[in-house]
Amino acid sequence: MVAPASAPPVPSGTVPQRQLSALAPQEDKPSLESKIGQVWLNRIGIVVMLVGAIYFLKLAIDNQWIGPSAQVAIGILAGIGLVAWSERFRSKGHAPFSYSLKAVGIGFLYLSLWAASSYYHLIPTPVAFGAMALVTAATIVMAVAQDAELLATYALVGGFSAPVLVSTGENHEMALFTYVCLLDLAILVLSRFKPWKRQMWLSFIGTLIMYWGWYSDKYTSDQRPMTVFFAVLFGAIFAAIPLVTPFERSKRVEGPSITLTLLPLLNAGNLFLALYSMYRDETLTLTWYALGLGAVYLVIGAVFKRQFSGKEAQVIYLLHIALTIAFITIAIPLKLQHHNSHWITIGWLIESAVLLWIAVKTETNFLRLLAGSTLALGIFRLLLIDQYLTRQLLFNPRFATYLVAIAIMGAILYFGDLYGSEREQPFVKLAGIGLNLLALIALTLEAADYFSRRQSALYNTAADYTTSGDLTIAHHFTDSAIWLLYGAGIMVFGFWKKSSFVRWQALVLMALTIGKAFVYDAWELSKGLRVLSFMALGVVLLAVSFAYQRDWLKLSSPGAGEPSQGK
Repeated sequence: MVAPASAPPVPSGTVPQRQLSALAPQEDKPSLESKIGQVWLNRIGIVVMLVGAIYFLKLAIDNQWIGPSAQVAIGILAGIGLVAWSERFRSKGHAPFSYSLKAVGIGFLYLSLWAASSYYHLIPTPVAFGAMALVTAATIVMAVAQDAELLATYALVGGFSAPVLVSTGENHEMALFTYVCLLDLAILVLSRFKPWKRQMWLSFIGTLIMYWGWYSDKYTSDQRPMTVFFAVLFGAIFAAIPLVTPFERSKRVEGPSITLTLLPLLNAGNLFLALYSMYRDETLTLTWYALGLGAVYLVIGAVFKRQFSGKEAQVIYLLHIALTIAFITIAIPLKLQHHNSHWITIGWLIESAVLLWIAVKTETNFLRLLAGSTLALGIFRLLLIDQYLTRQLLFNPRFATYLVAIAIMGAILYFGDLYGSEREQPFVKLAGIGLNLLALIALTLEAADYFSRRQSALYNTAADYTTSGDLTIAHHFTDSAIWLLYGAGIMVFGFWKKSSFVRWQALVLMALTIGKAFVYDAWELSKGLRVLSFMALGVVLLAVSFAYQRDWLKLSSPGAGEPSQGK
């Protein structure tokens, strides 16, 4: 037998690498079984305990074992007892189980106070409401003292549920919104010391539910001053979150905080929507609100820039500048009254360009998505929602709006070709297709409106049917001419830039023009226009064919490649 080769001796005072690896602490992720046992069974147990408490109360009521006062007292004592008992487990290192007991105890307190007020009518509604507020405040204090985000979540859920639990259906706007403001202010103060982003979102969503739920059911115009005051106050609280949150502590992952970027955008949009719903018929007042909001966000951005530095802080600063631009853009159409609604579309388009510029400058992917969504909404509104009454050819609001959209697509195409990554090239090319489609639609609509105005003028005179028919034929010939000339133009551009992508678009457009010529023009146009249509189409097709036959781009050369994927 051959003895195995012995390992080289290890110098004294050293530990083999394999042993070092074995001694190094391993950060094993919890298994599925462990996660189910520690987390999900715990949470299910909380729900089961609360459901059991509800069934116990119902059973006690049905069998009249104990009176209403005793039932409420038992519930309150049980709640307090569970919260106190949970501290024993926390002191022994069982914090998650301790928080679960607190959740059950807090649930008992809310249910007991609800029963005392709304079911048994043992205490007035304001007293029950105040007691629930105290429970919420005490839970928040415990959450901060014990550094327990989960407790803060329980506090917020219970806090926003309290008005619903004790609601009598009456309108108490002052009491309701003052209470919600206190909850929001508590979270604002909490965000100064604890970077608990989940609580910011819970507070924001809870405020939206409370505000719009009340507004849809209770709001009347005579309540407007107070409602505006609270809407602005809610907006101010959430607008201040980026200023009071220690920016460095709020970061847990690399990149800008989605909470500190997306939340201000949603808050600004919600605030303006609230104001718009109350002032939709008073455009001058709404204009001043828009300008005021723009100024406020400009100031917030400047203050934030002085407080924080770095790439991520720059993203948040630029977002506030974008909000300023958005509100100024909104103010313009409001000042110009409703019939100039195209300014709203222009505002969306410009806002998408600003957001995209910020996204590229700060390399923030989430802002790219937001910019793309805003651009898509602007184009959707342009194509399908906006209604235009044009009185001039080309020099009209619709064509101007299309030019803005085309310019933004062109900018995406130009800068994307220069600086875009390989992954972004499909979107850059999509912008190129969108540019050409928008240009074609804009020119075709201009032709349609021109002939529509001519037709309307004929109806006001003694013109005969033949003249009207001639205008219809001329209109269809003009459409073919627009398509043909535009296709020829982008084909020339494709040859100039040596871009097969552009040339393929030209070929597709020419194919559509050929189809229109044979399917429609050959039968509907007059003889003279029919000849002109086919001759022009033939000349363009022969010219393009000649360019390809001369092989000016060396497309037939082996291994020939194009230097640009261009526009």
